[in-house]
Amino acid sequence: MTTSSSERGVSLGMPELPAPAYPDDVRARLEADAREIVARYPDSRSALLPLLHLVQSEEGYVTRTGMQFCADVLGLTTAEVTAVATFYTMYRRKPSGDYQVGVCTNTLCAVMGGDAIFEALQDHLGVGNGETTDDGKITLEHIECNAACDFAPVVMVNWEFFDNQDVHSAKRLVDDLRTGATVSPTRGAPLCTFKETARILAGFPDERDGAVEAGGSAGPASLVGLRLAKGEAAPARVVHPRDGGPHDETHGGTVHEPSPNEHLSSHDAPQDTSASDPAHPAGPAAEEGE
Repeated sequence: MTTSSSERGVSLGMPELPAPAYPDDVRARLEADAREIVARYPDSRSALLPLLHLVQSEEGYVTRTGMQFCADVLGLTTAEVTAVATFYTMYRRKPSGDYQVGVCTNTLCAVMGGDAIFEALQDHLGVGNGETTDDGKITLEHIECNAACDFAPVVMVNWEFFDNQDVHSAKRLVDDLRTGATVSPTRGAPLCTFKETARILAGFPDERDGAVEAGGSAGPASLVGLRLAKGEAAPARVVHPRDGGPHDETHGGTVHEPSPNEHLSSHDAPQDTSASDPAHPAGPAAEEGE
């Protein structure tokens, strides 16, 4: 006995219609920008990522029209463009808010409070992961590591850093964004809208006064190791754990300050091994049962 497609719950609807075209004036403007982008690359196909940011800057997300535009410019199929647009999470596939609020929920941020922040913001804003508030201001999502573990837990707004957050500061942040209050990242350039951010990611200059100068570099906590490596910070005292517990090694009543070539931590202090101690070489592994 056979069953019909309707009985099996299978829809045999009409195929999706072609994507509508941009209005003539919008297409002409985007084509001029696209030519500038494509000219940066020896192979035009390499321009696909910034072109997707370009069309995202037009409507706030990558529409079917935007993907068709990219395909037309680069001589690709829409399937090839869609494969890229759906692979990278920075490309939005549905309408998004003016501010993309991402809460890092990767390991360190999560245990430092990121999970609590994300849960609290969902309740506070009344949205789930990847959803946008009714006023169109904020799209909330949890994000993967943004290489700012020194400042965990981290919240990002349109890819600008808000470091060392907690539930209360994160709620205040999204409230200020929704009311239009001035909000300044912990470090980096001043905030702009998600559409403006997308255009910058497409490779066009940020022309706001002082924005480039405000970009700065890594925060102080991220640079401690570099300063130590350059000998710019006072060296730590070596602690040897091998003879009855940690203590400061002294010579004549003074604390020994190691040279730059010495290890700076008991975790890294050299230990005797079979390779470094000829008097105790490692023998062959015993056979099981011996």
